[in-house]
Amino acid sequence: MKLISWNVNGLRAVVGKGFADIFADLDADVVCLQETKLQAGQIDLEFLGYSSYWNYAEKKGYSGTAIYTRVAPLSVSLGIGVAEHDTEGRVVTLEFDEFFLVNVYVPNSQDGLRRLDYRMSWEDAFREYLLSLRAKGKAVVVCGDLNVAHEEIDLKNPATNHFNAGFSDEERGKFSQWLAAGFVDSWRMQHPDEAKYSWWSYRMAARERNVGWRIDYFVVSEDFKDRIVSTDIHNEIYGSDHCPVEIVLK
Repeated sequence: MKLISWNVNGLRAVVGKGFADIFADLDADVVCLQETKLQAGQIDLEFLGYSSYWNYAEKKGYSGTAIYTRVAPLSVSLGIGVAEHDTEGRVVTLEFDEFFLVNVYVPNSQDGLRRLDYRMSWEDAFREYLLSLRAKGKAVVVCGDLNVAHEEIDLKNPATNHFNAGFSDEERGKFSQWLAAGFVDSWRMQHPDEAKYSWWSYRMAARERNVGWRIDYFVVSEDFKDRIVSTDIHNEIYGSDHCPVEIVLK
């Protein structure tokens, strides 16, 4: 089973940059999108053989997540069941026979870490949500833009970004707590020493110079890590400031 996750930074924009062809070339069983920046009815984009499920932010042109799947889910849920965290369209969960798939767009702490307190609250609530899924007796696969580079290897310039959003001690610590609760960073498990990035600023030709961050992940519960066949970061694919990331499960 091949799964793709991609922060498209505006789905309508990336549709104009060859999204349909990229979607076809990736030939995934499930494609999870973040930052769709859509409201219901603003786009008609379906693919033969796939069903789609959408979670929209209340604020127009902001956030939003979606999943395309050619494997029929047993159930679909939107959000994490916490009112204060469920207005921004950040989570779609599909239940399959053997696991829950959670597509997430984690809140950005913003310049000056001005939204860090909210981010910390979100992290605790989201971790509890994942553990509640685990308590149902199935594995959990989480994908999306997690807005954190966990270790120094996960960004080009760790020293100069130590106190910036996405690489603060607080955000990295929450990700460590999540992993300690019984989850595995699939890319880092398979590529322990490789520096490869999934996001680049639009400023200062960052992508051309490969001055990037790895903030897009597939994280799986410990009991599913032996099902990982391969992982990939498709930094050859353009259209967004992020590139797609991939996992193949047996």
